[in-house]
Amino acid sequence: MNLPVRPAAVARVASPAPAEDAALPAAGRTALALQAALLSCPGFDEAVRVAVRELAQRLGFERVSMALASPQEGVLRLVAVSDGSAVEPGATGQAPLLAALGETFDQRAGVVWPEPRGPVGVPRITRAHRALTTSRGDSAAGVPLVVRGKVLGALCFERHGGVPVDAEELATLEHLAAFIAPVLALMRDRERPWYQRLHEAAAGHRASWQRPAMIAAAVAALAVLGWPAEGHLGGTARLEGAVQRVLSVPADGFVQQVHARPGDSVRAGQVLVELADQDLQLERQRWQSQLAQHQDAWATANARADRAQLVQNQSRADEAQAQLDLVEARLQRGRLVAPFDGLVVKGDLSQQLGAPVRQGDELMTLAPNDRFRVIVEVDERDIAQVTLGRAGTVALTALPWQALPLKVTRISPVARAVEGRNVFEVEAELLQRPADLRPGLQGHAQIEAGRAPNGWRWTRHLVVSARLALWSWWG
Repeated sequence: MNLPVRPAAVARVASPAPAEDAALPAAGRTALALQAALLSCPGFDEAVRVAVRELAQRLGFERVSMALASPQEGVLRLVAVSDGSAVEPGATGQAPLLAALGETFDQRAGVVWPEPRGPVGVPRITRAHRALTTSRGDSAAGVPLVVRGKVLGALCFERHGGVPVDAEELATLEHLAAFIAPVLALMRDRERPWYQRLHEAAAGHRASWQRPAMIAAAVAALAVLGWPAEGHLGGTARLEGAVQRVLSVPADGFVQQVHARPGDSVRAGQVLVELADQDLQLERQRWQSQLAQHQDAWATANARADRAQLVQNQSRADEAQAQLDLVEARLQRGRLVAPFDGLVVKGDLSQQLGAPVRQGDELMTLAPNDRFRVIVEVDERDIAQVTLGRAGTVALTALPWQALPLKVTRISPVARAVEGRNVFEVEAELLQRPADLRPGLQGHAQIEAGRAPNGWRWTRHLVVSARLALWSWWG
């Protein structure tokens, strides 16, 4: 069902009075035949080749080419040529053709060269079509492929000799392009991944909901920033025993026996460390011997009624007894015992048996295992908001899912430097004591700081730092 070389009557297929046009049935059958040929194709690539081939045969053009825009990059790419020319990027002779297709695509309207005679509507740029006809033939026409107001691609029709494309024939080409463009768009979308189709659908509706969404987001943000909420002051926390006892060396000596290590639970009176006592044992024997001698001399003087010797021996015996008591006390202090039930938190001497120690050296540190305190390091910018009696919670690293309640009992008046910043140590009492707590555990504590708008709580540190910076610059 080939049409004549100049199907001027077919151009009137879009006329508002189809009953007056005798060529309308033939044009309509042509459009329907094109759609049927496309829909019978198994895939999109085959459909574009069939489209250009059918258009060339039915409309009497030597060559029909099609280029489509990439949905992701928006770059025009040649996809089919009716004469079987290569469509790969960089193929020979492809540049003039792709330039003509791009000229139609950019102007979103039909372009003809040579330009038709008669009244001229909106002027078009025809430079690329003119260059194409110079190298390929006498006339060329380009029409865009438009779907729902969006340009999908472009078609280029080339004719050698004969009558150039006029305005009526251009209208016919645009009408046929409008018939096949939706079919091609549908087939291409059907073969694309689902996530690309979803992205394009969202991009198409973005303009309609973007402004209301931005207004709603701004209102929600202002509501969140102005909403008052309970504030908390955070800081690193560590668990300590309420009382810690340090066992130190009573006199110079050597470590002889160690009966406990850090982490061991001990009971009151349990021997923890024994110091070497050989020298003290010898000294005790010496003083015991001297005491016995003085006591014998005192008995002899008493039997003789020698009062001078009696008094002298009595004083010597008292001196020996005092020295003996001192040695006994030193022997007793050489066995370090636990002063209360608790836990050894520091002091591993198991690898120091026989090592010399000096008087006053710390050997072990004990803490009770039933009384604890929490030390919270609070930044100096937040310490003004912490008061005695404030409640809070602490989450220890060993018990991350259990927030233990606490209450502030003491605030240190002196700051100390920790990792380049000043912090104050806040002492708090644990209101709940799980059975598996141990001194030395660390975590994070939060202390209540009263209600304040969220915006102020989130930007307070920034505002305070800005105030200090401005004051330091301007005085």
